[in-house]
Amino acid sequence: KVLDASTLSFGTRVRWFAICFVTGILCSFLGTALLWLPKGIKLFAVFYTLGNIAALASTCFLMGPVKQLKAMFDPKRLIATIVMLLCLILTLCAVFWWNKKGLAMLFCILQFLAMTWYSLSYIPFAR
Repeated sequence: KVLDASTLSFGTRVRWFAICFVTGILCSFLGTALLWLPKGIKLFAVFYTLGNIAALASTCFLMGPVKQLKAMFDPKRLIATIVMLLCLILTLCAVFWWNKKGLAMLFCILQFLAMTWYSLSYIPFAR
């Protein structure tokens, strides 16, 4: 059931879901393309993280933000959510504050795995 308190029509929700999701994918691909530039690791980490955040935010248009947050922190996916959010933050910390390229790449890989684990937590028996 779609969040009743919203004033957005279902068509608008689906449209904005698609826009955010496609933007997230494009950001991730752009980050990957920028990785090969001389200082591309920072751009890669930023665009890849923004892509994951945009993809995650896209579901807020379908479910609504409150229902999305409740679902994210549901006990059956709490660990996946925490690991995913921690990887998003640690990726940016590694590239901007610690200046560790290898660590940033590791956190990007962990970010991918955490997002996959988190996404699978919504599919019954997929975990």
